[in-house]
Amino acid sequence: MTIVNQDPYLRTDRSFPQDVENLSDEVDKAYIDLANAVNSRTIGVYSKNRPSVTGDQWFLTPEKKQTLRQIYTPTSTSSIPHGINLRRINYRISSMSGTFTDGTNVYSFLAGTNVAVAGLISFYLDPTDIVFLTGAGAPSITDGLIVIEWLSEI
Repeated sequence: MTIVNQDPYLRTDRSFPQDVENLSDEVDKAYIDLANAVNSRTIGVYSKNRPSVTGDQWFLTPEKKQTLRQIYTPTSTSSIPHGINLRRINYRISSMSGTFTDGTNVYSFLAGTNVAVAGLISFYLDPTDIVFLTGAGAPSITDGLIVIEWLSEI
């Protein structure tokens, strides 16, 4: 069995040779080790106006896919254009989450349903928008944060 994941590990010490030719090879190896370790971590960038690379790696097919992440800031239950091409076959949503406030309390969205639930606000994605559903007695949104991640070809 071949394990896909390995911890990004960097040695804390390294012996470098005195002669220039071997030193050059060892510095090249050190740089490759460093680049691989840095590139194998989740990237904590959350951008509002443009997607950002998450650093996550997905192996649903033989070729590796990565995910993109974008945040949205609702201030009401009006639909928000998401700008994600859901019709493109290689795009898959991997995560949707969020929270909001009514100005007093903080709530979590119920994501992934298109059925209004009493007292809750949920959201789902249609081909162009983030669509909100409000159940009877649901609080109003005065400020919120939604995070969407999707698999990409980039």
